[in-house]
Amino acid sequence: MTVTELAKISMIDKVCIHSLESNLYQLSVVVSGEEHYIQDSKGGFLTSHNKLDLQSLFSDKNVGTMVLCHQSAYDEMVGQPIGQGNILEVPIGDPFK
Repeated sequence: MTVTELAKISMIDKVCIHSLESNLYQLSVVVSGEEHYIQDSKGGFLTSHNKLDLQSLFSDKNVGTMVLCHQSAYDEMVGQPIGQGNILEVPIGDPFK
């Protein structure tokens, strides 16, 4: 889903701000039970070094929940299978409401 398409949607079930590495975030949304990663105008994933910039995209929208998602490297460090969906989701409030 592009940023332009996202602008046309008023009701969003869930906003996920994915923490990729030190101060780099990527955005996905869940609409009608389906997750969509947001793309910029060039077709790449929308990323930012400031999570508030990503949150500001939703200042005029009805959002069910907003979470910060972090993929833990713990399994990999202790020899467990990689890719089992070890994602930590932390609820975050909307700073604009």
